[in-house]
Formats: sequence, C-alpha cells, structure tokens
Amino acid sequence: MQQGVRVAGRADHGHRVDRRRAESMMIEQVDAEPAQPAFAFEGMYIDGEWRGSVSRRTEVVRSPFDGSAVVEVPRGNAEDVDIAVAAALRVHRAGALPLSRRIEILDAAAVLLRERAEEFARAIALECAKPIKTARGEVSRAVDTFTFTAAEARTQASAMVPVNAVAAGEGKTAWTVRVPVGVVAAIAPFNFPLNLVVHKIAPALAVGCATVLKPASQTPVSSLLLAGLLRDAGLPAGWMNVVTGSGSEVGGPLSTHPDVAYVTFTGSPSVGWGISESAPRKRVRLELGSNAPLIVDERSDWAAAADAAATGGFVQAGQSCVSTQRIFVHRSHIVEFTARLKQRVEALVVGDPLDEDVDVSAVISLDEAARIDDWIREAAAEGATVVTGGTREGAVVAPTILSDVGSKMKVQCQEIFGPVVTIVAVEDIDEAIERANDSDFGLNAGVFTDDIAHALRAIERLDFGSVYINDVPTVRVDLQPYGGVKDSGNTREGPHYAMQEMTELKFVTMRSAG
Repeated sequence: MQQGVRVAGRADHGHRVDRRRAESMMIEQVDAEPAQPAFAFEGMYIDGEWRGSVSRRTEVVRSPFDGSAVVEVPRGNAEDVDIAVAAALRVHRAGALPLSRRIEILDAAAVLLRERAEEFARAIALECAKPIKTARGEVSRAVDTFTFTAAEARTQASAMVPVNAVAAGEGKTAWTVRVPVGVVAAIAPFNFPLNLVVHKIAPALAVGCATVLKPASQTPVSSLLLAGLLRDAGLPAGWMNVVTGSGSEVGGPLSTHPDVAYVTFTGSPSVGWGISESAPRKRVRLELGSNAPLIVDERSDWAAAADAAATGGFVQAGQSCVSTQRIFVHRSHIVEFTARLKQRVEALVVGDPLDEDVDVSAVISLDEAARIDDWIREAAAEGATVVTGGTREGAVVAPTILSDVGSKMKVQCQEIFGPVVTIVAVEDIDEAIERANDSDFGLNAGVFTDDIAHALRAIERLDFGSVYINDVPTVRVDLQPYGGVKDSGNTREGPHYAMQEMTELKFVTMRSAG
C-alpha cells in the first residue's frame, strides 16, 4: 500500500496489513469450518413465506474484506423461479391491491427503513465491503426512493384525448389510463444492494406490478431484509418474491420465463445484452456500465475538480457504473491537478468497512481484485505511469492514479470497476470532448468549466445520458431520469420514469347515449 494510506482492519486496527497475510487470512477462513454467520434467514422469500430451495442446497456468502461468514442462503434454481413467478402472476391477475393501499405501504416502508437504517447499513457494509459511512448514505437514499415513489404514485391520473376535434369523434369522450405491464423480473447488482433494488421494487409496486427479485449472489442480505420490511409495512403475499442463487440457475430462468412481462436488469453489458437477446418479446430494460469521463477545462476551478475526483473515483472502491475513471485535464493545469489529486487520494483511509474512518475497502472478490491488479500492471508495462497506488493486499486494491495512458489500454477504453483513475492532458475543450466520446459507453459525464460557451458546447456534443457541469460524473439524484446510451443501456430509471416503463397505455372511448 502506498505511503500515506492507513489500512484499518478488525484485528489490526490502524496498522498496515501484509498482502500475503491478508490473502492467507481469507483463504484460511474460506477453508475452515464456517463460523456463525452475521445474519440468518429461514430461507428465500416466496409468496409471503420463508422457504428453502427445492434442491435443498445452500451456500455461504462471505465478506469480501476478510472472508468471514455473512449469511447462508438457499441456492435457488428454475423450480424455485417457477413457484415465485406463479405467486406473482396470481396476485397480478387478482388485482386486489388498490392504489391507495400501495401508497400506504410505500410510505410505511420509508418510515420503517429510516428506523432500521443502522441494521441495513451494517448489512451492506458486511456483504459488499462498502464503508459503513457510505452504506448509511445508501440507506438514506433508499428512504428517499420510497418517498419519491409514493409521491409520484399520488400523481397517477387519466389523460383526456380530444377526439371530438374530428368529425368521427363527435359524441364521444376519450381518455387514456396506464395499466400494469405484468410480472416484473428484477435482477440487481452487488454494488448498491439496497437502493438499486428499491429503484426496481418500489416503482413496480406503485403501478401495481408484482415482482420476483434475484439479488446479486454476493449481496442477498439487503434484499432479504427488505422483503421482511415490506411484509412488516403491510405488503401482502406474492407481491414481492426473492429467489437467491446464481445468474445461470436463477437469473436465466427468471428473465426468460413465459409469465414474466418485464425485465429490469442492472449489471454488466455482456450479461444485459445477452438477456435482451434471449427474451426478444419482453420489455427488457438495461442499466449497464460505463467508464465515466471528467473534463477539467482551461478556465475552471481545477482544484475543486481534483478534490471532487478524489471522492468520485474511489467511493466504494470505484465499483460504481458512474465512478470517475477517465480524467481529461487542460495541459496548463495538468501538473498542479495531478499533484493535488495525488495528495487527496493518499489521504484516503483504506481498510475494514465497519471502521468509521475508512473511505475505501475491498472490492467484491479476490478474483476482481486480481483482475484490476492485472490491468494496472499491464498498463504500466505498456508505458503508463503509476502516480500513486498500484498495489494490492488480498481483495483490497490501493487507490491508484495512472498517467501517460494510451487510448487502447484496458484501464482507459474499458470499465475498470475498481479504485483506479487515469489522467490525460488535452489542448482544448474540443479535444477533451472528442476523447470523452471515444468510448463504447455513454452514461454520465462531468465537466468543470467557468466558460459558459464551453459548457453549452459540452452539453450539446457529449454523447451521454447525463452531463454534469462543475461536478464529477459520480452523481445520481434518485428522482432524476437516470440511464445512458450506447453500451450503457436502454432505459431511464427514477420513480417517474420507471413507472412509465412498467405500464401499458390503454386508450378508452365512450359514445354518448342517444
């Protein structure tokens, strides 16, 4: 670990953790008899009951940071999916949950989640190694998502259509209503195991769609806790079902199930587009990856940009699809910007996610840590300069800054999904925009500039779903239309927009009597 980074651990609080010892610690815990997990459930949640898998198989989920047991959950399969979808389809066809009741449940869920915030934050910290202070922020956002969805549900209304504007419409009254599309399959990622689940479940409930959720294999605890919370909030059986298990055994059968009408997926492009191809007659909405650019213009507060990038590039160890990754800095600021960013990054505290002081912890697995490490080493071998970081201890990758990167290096043209940023010098705003657009992705982009003409040019020409002026791209307000273009997906999330996509527009006309 580079000088200036304090590694905090449970057994070695405030001290460096030797890389070989950290790796052997995880291996020993995995090989040893499993200790009592931090969380326990009676099974997955289907049709209002906790039940084991039909196969009776289970698996232990372990902390990415130290390998300790977090939870033991059923290992679901296609038969479990069939049972869950059947429950969801039953309540969908019954249609017995009026809008007023759905709003009450959403409101109650927000209140209960606020009351149980620390329990959920601890679960997030343990299952995906998100630092506890960041996990608390995710819980707070999930409360907001429930609140925004309940508010949006109150605005659902019919819309009149003036058919009497033409002769064929004389004597008729017409309007449109939105009806639920059907059973929703929600496939969630590991990096925001609570809030991104709420972004799928809450809008579906608001419009009257029953759901079957497959949480990420690494992070089932938040979803199971959420199922119990919604039950406590008054959600009847069948409206939310959680099937735990792998993508191949649960995700595939769920997304292609004939009784599923709508699939909402957040994850990697390869998996997402694969789902779309395998379910061509369904609505498949994808929120995928990115390698988010940050442009620092000649006329800008470059110091503020460096400070923001130190957070935007490394929050949750860079495991966010909008994590600041590619930084394009005007040549006149490159030296000062790099020095300031280096200073800010080396002040980050790395270690145990339950430590209140920790800013960056482990990535989701040893395999992912090894991949990120390989990409850094490969870039260095191809001529990139490691400004700081570039080391790994178990699943903890040191926050890393790379300069002198080439456009074809993996760290530049692909999504790192780890605590790594690259810095490239540019001559002007036009070159910066061109380089930012040189990507298969198009989710979020950030631009620091004091030049209004440059800001407007960037807004017009950047090929991204969202453009943030004088902010990093690592931003999401939970009521905004969130989504991207190109390989970043084909949807816009956020309660209002998700609710629109989860409904069908039905046209109604009524002829006047006589």
